[in-house]
Amino acid sequence: MTSVDVSTESCDDDSEPGGYAAARLRLLTEKGRSGPPRRAALAELTDDWLAALFAGAAEEAGVAGASLVAVGGYGRGELSPRSDLDLLLLHDGHADAGALALLADRIWYPVWDLGLALDHSVRTPAQARKTAGEDLKVQLGLLDARHVAGDLAMTSALRTAVLADWRNLAPKRLPELDELCRERAQRQGELQYLLEGDLKEARGGLRDATALRAVAASWLADAPREGLAEARRRLLDVRDALHLCTGRATDRLALQEQDAVAAELELLDADVMLRQVSESARVISYAGDVTWREVGRVLRARSARPRLSRLFGGGRTGAPERTPLAEGVVEQDGEVVLALTARPEKDPVLALRAAAAAAQAGLPISLHAVRRLAATAKPLPTPWPAEAREQLVTLLGAGESTVPVWEALEAEGLVTGLLPDWERVRCRPQRNAVHTWTVDRHLVETAVRASHLTRRVHRPDLLLVAALLHDIGKGWPGDHSVVGETIARDVAARIGFGAADVAVIAALVRHHLLLIETATRRDLDDPATLRSVAEAVGSTGTLELLHALTEADALATGPAAWSSWRGSLVADLVKRVSAVLAGETVDPEPAAVTAEQERLAVEARRTGGPVLALRARADGSDEQEPLGVELLVAVPDQPGVLPVTAGVLALHRLTVRAAELRALELPDPVGGSVLLLDWRVAAEYGSLPQAARLRADLVRALEGSLDIESRLAEREAAYPRRRGAQAPPPRVTVAPSASRHATVIEVRAHDVPGLLHRIGHALETAGVRVRSAHVSTLGSNAVDAFYVTDAEGAALAPEVAAEVAGQLESALGAAPGPG
Repeated sequence: MTSVDVSTESCDDDSEPGGYAAARLRLLTEKGRSGPPRRAALAELTDDWLAALFAGAAEEAGVAGASLVAVGGYGRGELSPRSDLDLLLLHDGHADAGALALLADRIWYPVWDLGLALDHSVRTPAQARKTAGEDLKVQLGLLDARHVAGDLAMTSALRTAVLADWRNLAPKRLPELDELCRERAQRQGELQYLLEGDLKEARGGLRDATALRAVAASWLADAPREGLAEARRRLLDVRDALHLCTGRATDRLALQEQDAVAAELELLDADVMLRQVSESARVISYAGDVTWREVGRVLRARSARPRLSRLFGGGRTGAPERTPLAEGVVEQDGEVVLALTARPEKDPVLALRAAAAAAQAGLPISLHAVRRLAATAKPLPTPWPAEAREQLVTLLGAGESTVPVWEALEAEGLVTGLLPDWERVRCRPQRNAVHTWTVDRHLVETAVRASHLTRRVHRPDLLLVAALLHDIGKGWPGDHSVVGETIARDVAARIGFGAADVAVIAALVRHHLLLIETATRRDLDDPATLRSVAEAVGSTGTLELLHALTEADALATGPAAWSSWRGSLVADLVKRVSAVLAGETVDPEPAAVTAEQERLAVEARRTGGPVLALRARADGSDEQEPLGVELLVAVPDQPGVLPVTAGVLALHRLTVRAAELRALELPDPVGGSVLLLDWRVAAEYGSLPQAARLRADLVRALEGSLDIESRLAEREAAYPRRRGAQAPPPRVTVAPSASRHATVIEVRAHDVPGLLHRIGHALETAGVRVRSAHVSTLGSNAVDAFYVTDAEGAALAPEVAAEVAGQLESALGAAPGPG
């Protein structure tokens, strides 16, 4: 809903605060007017109001030599609904302090009275120039100075002087501005990839666009103009809509506001809006990269010229040095350019050869070279020649330096020319907090991560290409892995791989989630689990590649998607599946038990109660574990252990990041069955509770003297969770043919305190027994699998399993959740 927070006091005269407020409200709520026309109209309306205020105030105060100047965004005539008014009251220094103060008060106070943010200053032209010389931000604001009222000649003279100062000081100030932009990018991240980016401060945002205007004003260098004005306009339009929807002067595109902002912009949905933001930020970021390289080149040339003149007596120093990198590709002045003899129109592999050479050398590819290739390069034949395929693999294997080269190719449309299917994933957002990147950048980032794993596999070329294509099915209806398999098969054949290699790449794309999902959600001691993975993979060579791809994919997703714990689970699965593929027996064997687990189990059986141990890491290293600390719990086998233990952890504000539950049969003379629970937990805030307190509450809960549900309900009532983005409803399914010994029930839900307790309680109520549990949390999403049996220890009948799943889904749907 549009929200505009200004006074609507009725007044016929727009020069009065009430009249301005009413006219402003009419303008902001007028249908059919938005974008640049509305921003310009709002600036004009504000100019008229302030000019009238200035005229009356100047006459009252008796001040003649003064002018009112708009600077910054207001100076550019780009007023968003909740923009600050940046104003400079300029005076010639002849008026006394009291008159100037009265003049300023008569202008500033009406602005404040309307609740508008105001950034103001009172200076002479000399003071303004001096302050600009000391403060870069002030100087940048003055570059957009615009006359509003008063002495026009004074304003014009200041503008001329400020621009002259800027051009004279550009060799000193531009490196300072570049450093400011880099520091801001480090703090705010890259707008083109962020799920909740700051439209103004993030890299590729409005501040970077303003910085490029300042570079152009220096006459030292200029940004690529194509698409830049349109990109800036789109970001301003989104900011306008964000201001109207929230009623606040915010520039952060929060997740909960995105649907409303998209509706205000009359776009199909938030994904369309986010893609436009990403595309616009990408244009601005790339223009910045090119521009700052040019600034550096010009400044280096200026610095070198006096030294060379002294050495060579002022004569010509010759052509710039050009170092060959590949056929038709050379390095010149820190950039990769085309050789003088290069003929893109006759050499279809030149674009990939130049890109691969640039990435391998860790150099940027020049704007002129990329544009020439985009305009004149001959299309590659189908299938590609072997050299083209090798150059693509070389580009993907270059590591981190692949990213800027790939972005340069994308900026000029070369990537979609080479890989038409790329258009579907280009700038496509992933509205999931687990993901750091847009789909296309995630694919490139996965290839970067895979490049560090190429020594682990026999076919690094297949690994790198599969990494680039593994999510290529996103953006199409249906399961992206299934859709992606078909696309990857076509792409691999088009770029020249043989039939056997095409089949491997297609299989890698189809099953790129298989290992991580199986390792974290299935019982690896169940032979059916291992056989299903072996049948899907088919060979040890493909398994080796899939192992590396799984790690690269998870590392490129975000910090919540990979850890040493998950890595060890996947490695264990790969080892077991390798044995199956080698023809070794897969009969179930007793799971390995650590000495620590055995000690706790024996102690639990001896005492008849729970025993636990809380420690930072099993291996004793100091490395920070993203999944939290390890909590081992051993309890004599009895009903209700899972929900009770999970409930106690929730009471102590411990978030369960991962969990494993299994039964252990102790040998004689101890004998008996003990449940082992291996948890990874993290404190919601503050420090971890003491193990003794956890054990005491666990004893009380198992005895029935601690009412967990009532305690959780009381806390929920006392400290209700803040409303936020509405999470999708929970989903509970029965995994078909996942095990011959148990029924596997999968739960996907929003992770909230006490979720695992509610799941366990619902399963206990349904009369089923949890044989083992595999719990994992990715960001705000819980993805859990429970191996359940009936009271006799047999798998559930299909109709019973479906009924249990339905009951569990209903119970979770009725339980407290976010928002």
